[in-house]
Amino acid sequence: MNLNIVETEYQSSVPIKGVCHEDFQNVAEKFAINFDKYSEIGSSLCVIADGEVTVDLFAGHTTLQKSKEWKENTLAVAFSCTKAAVALCAHILIDKGLLNAQEKVTKYWPEYGKNGKENTTVEMILNHSAGLPALKTRVKDDGFLDWDYVVNLLENEKPFWTPGEQTGYHMMTTGWLIGEIIRRISGKSLGKYFKDEISDPLNLEYWIGLPDSEDHRVAKVTPFTSSSSDKPSAFADAFRNDLSSMQRLSLTNTGGYDYNSPDTYRSELGGVGGITNARSLAKMMTPLAQNNEKIISKEGVKRLSQSNIRSDIDSMLLLPTNFSEGFMLNMDNRGKFEGEGGSFLIGNNAFGHVGFGGSSATFADPDCKLAFGYVVNKLGGEYLINDRGQSLIDEAYKSLI
Repeated sequence: MNLNIVETEYQSSVPIKGVCHEDFQNVAEKFAINFDKYSEIGSSLCVIADGEVTVDLFAGHTTLQKSKEWKENTLAVAFSCTKAAVALCAHILIDKGLLNAQEKVTKYWPEYGKNGKENTTVEMILNHSAGLPALKTRVKDDGFLDWDYVVNLLENEKPFWTPGEQTGYHMMTTGWLIGEIIRRISGKSLGKYFKDEISDPLNLEYWIGLPDSEDHRVAKVTPFTSSSSDKPSAFADAFRNDLSSMQRLSLTNTGGYDYNSPDTYRSELGGVGGITNARSLAKMMTPLAQNNEKIISKEGVKRLSQSNIRSDIDSMLLLPTNFSEGFMLNMDNRGKFEGEGGSFLIGNNAFGHVGFGGSSATFADPDCKLAFGYVVNKLGGEYLINDRGQSLIDEAYKSLI
């Protein structure tokens, strides 16, 4: 494909940099519009169609103060898009016959089988039905930076529900739950296993546990600030009104977790702490979109595409969800949950993940061989994707026609 230095008809107040194929020009237009329509601070976007880069854009600034420009090599916190990387690590082990999702967790991690968790299966951890979406035990200061400490907490926790009987998005805990199984089987830390099996083979700029040499490249996250005009949500109500709710605990019982701290970058937070850029998000998903068995088998890709658990109301997010083993699938909650960013509109056999506050999105669609990656450093108030990201996904699909 012939890529052109990007130019858009829309006169954005922020210069848009990078390259774009002429067939995907509308994607670049939407990317430019986001900076003025949604007061975007900084962002990068990459779309790869059948292995060929069609969009590779970046723009804006790495801080709220706009003191430093977002460059081609700028990195960002991927938040929950990290869960896609962690799930892919698990599926590599499944493909190798080293992990069986139907087995009890205790086969690989014996100490986990306590306090009502004895019959939890690996599948329940992958599909968010394991009953540990948050920690009830108070987390010590900086506890999230201590892998063994959090693993010990999880081993001794009582689940919020009988494992397998409900679905509730495991917002923060997924990284340790899946990551410890990976560590027990492989003998490597989560970050090292990801580096060896995925990041290095695919030549990604993607870390779960960032080397300090790369700290200077990471854009600072700007938190979401609510206003009186924001539409109330069931999640927000539970967060405000019940101090013991899983919603409250998942976001506050974190030992003072600071997503902008270099100490956090260094920690292998598999639920929310990956550091990467849009280009590497899309590159990671490309072998899955092409279904070329470069990372996992065709049978493995089929597993990722198939709904494993679908909820009418997710116990954590309090809106309908749809998961395969570790990945988000198409979730169309437009209407009742419109104002909450409660949808993720992708192809029927596509799979991927979105990040906290609309901070990131990635997916692979084997039907049309499309891979997508997107990161920003300004958080919204949504739980799944927001209009900024969804508009780019919509235009990427339209550009294939």
